[in-house]
Amino acid sequence: DHLQLLLRRNGLAFTTTAETELVKQMKEETCYVATDPAKAEEEAEKAASGSGQSGAAATYQLPDGQTVSMSRERFRAPEVLFDPSLVGSEEMGVADVLVKSIMKSDLDLRPTLFSHIVLAGGSTLTPGFGDRLLSDVRARAPPHTRIRISAPPERINSAWAGGSILASLATFKNMWVLREEYEEHGSRILHQGSL
Repeated sequence: DHLQLLLRRNGLAFTTTAETELVKQMKEETCYVATDPAKAEEEAEKAASGSGQSGAAATYQLPDGQTVSMSRERFRAPEVLFDPSLVGSEEMGVADVLVKSIMKSDLDLRPTLFSHIVLAGGSTLTPGFGDRLLSDVRARAPPHTRIRISAPPERINSAWAGGSILASLATFKNMWVLREEYEEHGSRILHQGSL
């Protein structure tokens, strides 16, 4: 977890499983996605050199009563979703993956896909995630593209609910790939028309 690493750099070591869960709670309660990370860094720098306190600083109380003050860590931790190179990964960020996926689809489908983006999963609950995703997608999408992002409140379980609905459909059995078929044909079988 990137927040755990950032806290360790500030002299706070969270290593046990219980402490890792605590860091997860800290992330969920205090972190946010900065719309403009460079501007957030500048503001944090000004606050650190000025009064020593950042307006974006947050204090988290640990179960033993100690408090942890977080400033830059609050927006640096979720920034990995948009810039994985921060942790040495060569993968693309979420906005890049989204736009690249849509751009690989048929030309006629692209406007529909750009206007029907749905957030799903726990990380999308981070404050500012939807605004940043919209900003980044807008910057990468073709000009004059209508972009609409839906953020259902129950999105933490959306992927599971969608999988559950799909699995309950009578037609889903026709989409199954048996182990024997996969071992015989490899991943090519996933791209055949029978699915």
